[in-house]
Amino acid sequence: MAKVLGTLPVVPERVSGVRSSDNGWSILIDVVELERIPATTSVMCTYRVDVDGEAQLTGFERLRRFTRATTDGR
Repeated sequence: MAKVLGTLPVVPERVSGVRSSDNGWSILIDVVELERIPATTSVMCTYRVDVDGEAQLTGFERLRRFTRATTDGR
């Protein structure tokens, strides 16, 4: 997974999900898009990264934006 995350155009802060798919893996990563002070107001994004069985990037999509202090309420 480190090989895949190292090739992305963004720097992941954390991996928030991993799921196998028909063609490989779908990985959810959270990224700091806009750093703010205090850090709880920083703008975060969740991206879905799709990779094939050879760990080659096949898809990259931003799913949502939120502030660091936001919870999903789940």
